[in-house]
Amino acid sequence: VIYGHALSLASPVHLSVMTKVVQLFYDVISPYSWIGFETLCRYRQRWRMELQLCPFFLGGILKGSENKSPRLVPVKAQHIDKDLIRLGAYYSIPIRPLSNPEEALFGKGSLSAQRLLTAIKLKSPQSLEGVSRELWLRIWSRVSGDVWVGVAFITGCHQDEDITLHESLQHACLAVGLTKEAANDLIGQIESQEVKNELRRTTQEALDLGAFGAPFIVAHLGDKKEEFFGSDRMELLAHMLQEQWEGPLVEHTINSLPTNRGWCV
Repeated sequence: VIYGHALSLASPVHLSVMTKVVQLFYDVISPYSWIGFETLCRYRQRWRMELQLCPFFLGGILKGSENKSPRLVPVKAQHIDKDLIRLGAYYSIPIRPLSNPEEALFGKGSLSAQRLLTAIKLKSPQSLEGVSRELWLRIWSRVSGDVWVGVAFITGCHQDEDITLHESLQHACLAVGLTKEAANDLIGQIESQEVKNELRRTTQEALDLGAFGAPFIVAHLGDKKEEFFGSDRMELLAHMLQEQWEGPLVEHTINSLPTNRGWCV
């Protein structure tokens, strides 16, 4: 069976030779994008797929789709931190609550970070995965102090590290092995028309495909294409790709990714 269409034993189509491409449209301002990102990175070889990382601007997606952040819906905002703690523990991703969501999400935002990732995609694509992860770690993981979030005791309250200033972006680049000169060159591209246009193009591409939030996933199996919203549709993605969903694969956690084990007790 290929995505609901039965094949006879004599069919010449073989899943092993069908092209599998998964596009992940994401913004580091979105913690759910981080979950989708790490999950797809873990399954990249197991599902024998080409994973294309596509940084877009979530602010543009929300405006273009006439949607709004769940943080602006009081009952959803109350639920998000608890949800993220549970998901972080399940996926072994060190997501922690923001100490000041309004400032981090709506005051500072992610435009500079997403432009940097776009510059990296264009000029140094081999560094895109690592710098994306470092930016998520900055905004969603650094901690100090203790806080109770209603479902778990977290040994540390989020510091909401900056992802907008030159030195913050430089730190993320240096953390993955880029030289200071290379980091500064990439950061210098943020204001270039080429980078601005590419970020707009990627954001519009996602809108045209039906995106209204992040993460947004587009899967291609041969000539078939399906769109998925959110990090919690991996079972359906696996079904579409004719692969097996085997859970969060925490044993494949990137060595450089700090473990969250020990901060939920």
